[in-house]
Amino acid sequence: MSFEIEKVTDQLSYEVPQTEAAIDQALVSVSNLMSTLVQARLNTGVPAMTGQVAIRRLASAQKALVDASSDVLRVHGELKKIGTEHCIGDLHECPPAQASAKDAAILSIVV
Repeated sequence: MSFEIEKVTDQLSYEVPQTEAAIDQALVSVSNLMSTLVQARLNTGVPAMTGQVAIRRLASAQKALVDASSDVLRVHGELKKIGTEHCIGDLHECPPAQASAKDAAILSIVV
């Protein structure tokens, strides 16, 4: 594996999980804020419609974070597929593009 590929692989190996965790943390924060808003409405005895616009906007933000999380997880899966297809991160050399039947049999045992 070339130095540049190894560098990018290391960077992605760090950044992808960090991004997933950051989105999860944002989702926790938004969820906590939602809970606080609804609890404040209950505790203060204001009418149920008070703050409804803010709650709906926060729910929209929460959904956007769930969607973002799903998209980043899909990106993670795609990057893993790219790594597998190009043997990035694999300790073994990539097999030849046109493997013989004998080579395929050996590879099936190794893999």
